[in-house]
Amino acid sequence: MPVSFDTGDTAWLLASSALVLIMTPGLAFFYGGMVRVKSVLNMLMMSAAAMAIVSVLWVLYGYTVSFTTYNSVIGSNHELGLRHAISQIDPKAADGGPGALAVTPPGTNLTHYVPTTAYAMFQLMFAIITVALISGGIADRAKFSTWCVFVVLWASFVYFPIAHWVFYSNNGKGGWIVDRVHAIDFAGGTAVHINSGAAAGALAIILGRRKGWRRDPMRPHNVPFVFLGASLLWFGWFGFNSGSSVTAGTGAGVTFTNTNTATASAMIGWLIIEKIRDGHFTTLGAASGAVAGLVAITPSCSSVNPLGAIAVGLFTGALCSAAVSIKFRLGLDDSLDVVAVHMLGGLSGTLLIGLFATDRAPAGVNGVFYHGGWDQMRRQAIGAFSVMAWSFFVTLIIGYLLHKTIGFRVSEDAETQGVDLMQHAETAYELHSAGALMAHQGGVGSPKGPPPAFASAPPEGSGSRADL
Repeated sequence: MPVSFDTGDTAWLLASSALVLIMTPGLAFFYGGMVRVKSVLNMLMMSAAAMAIVSVLWVLYGYTVSFTTYNSVIGSNHELGLRHAISQIDPKAADGGPGALAVTPPGTNLTHYVPTTAYAMFQLMFAIITVALISGGIADRAKFSTWCVFVVLWASFVYFPIAHWVFYSNNGKGGWIVDRVHAIDFAGGTAVHINSGAAAGALAIILGRRKGWRRDPMRPHNVPFVFLGASLLWFGWFGFNSGSSVTAGTGAGVTFTNTNTATASAMIGWLIIEKIRDGHFTTLGAASGAVAGLVAITPSCSSVNPLGAIAVGLFTGALCSAAVSIKFRLGLDDSLDVVAVHMLGGLSGTLLIGLFATDRAPAGVNGVFYHGGWDQMRRQAIGAFSVMAWSFFVTLIIGYLLHKTIGFRVSEDAETQGVDLMQHAETAYELHSAGALMAHQGGVGSPKGPPPAFASAPPEGSGSRADL
């Protein structure tokens, strides 16, 4: 088999890693704008904690657990501390060397060698954002210190093993979902989105409903933040999906095209349902629809053609828009609709591969609509529901143990005052200072008495699209 150490592929992988990393600050803005004004910094900090903690865990043992061979369930200890990954390699060597990673893109017979460190950092960014996504399910009421402990445990016992099952292919000796079931998840519909959505639902059950849920107005405090966050996610997602091709070739072009197409069509699908249901097209709906489309096309971007991407986006955007109100019927306070958007969106995109996959796309399989039968749908369902079950039940165990030992939910007083003030001793906006300055300059609204923490705050809200 020909060998090529391609600096262009390495450059694309490193650039894609940076694109995926910026998605987590984008998510922080997306979530931060949707919560109440007294919780925005807490949402930013939960994403920041994921960036810091998971980065260290990944170098220590996360990468080797996820991307080396021991058995089909877990990796080995070969790359603890990335000890071999930094070895110098000779690009001309027939077998690459200990610091090189062999990657054979779908539909080719050419093995490309990229530095293991580059691939490890690319996959790290997936681990970070998966953990950060969970925070949307427990907005307004979680202890930050307990969240940090949860990040360590959840990444170790849920994400790292699932990443091995789904992403690590090694000639039949890799993870069981990718190498034995042969389910297709190109960039993380199961490992990232179903995984984080199921975990968010489990934590929402454990922490319980927010004070005043379904009674108090809980609207987004900063919709421009939400739109900014969605825009950063859309931008970074090209690295998320196209970067998963590893090589800067045809596969990257196809996945890039499908990613943009499905995202646009999902926005349309969401807005259509929103208009039918509520009578309005909202900015929040447009941003949310785009994210739903990004979620859905993540597993399927290498399997469908652009027409299939339109179908995947339209269906999933409409599905997720309709699903955001289900939590009220279930009594589940999933604050920012992680279950409706990420778990259902990831499930939709994963299963629709079984219908819309075409062998003209890089993955090279046919779904039902291309005379491929139901076999691929069966494989997709096994992968999706296995990840969902493992994530949900292991998260229940981890969350329950933390809740009963060190406590996961803030006190009622802290929830009333706001987790920003009580957990971080900060507020996002110095509204009293602004009011005092206006009064000093002859303006109106001179404050009297001790300043309340959020005296002039916008209407408080959870960010639930159904609350609007």
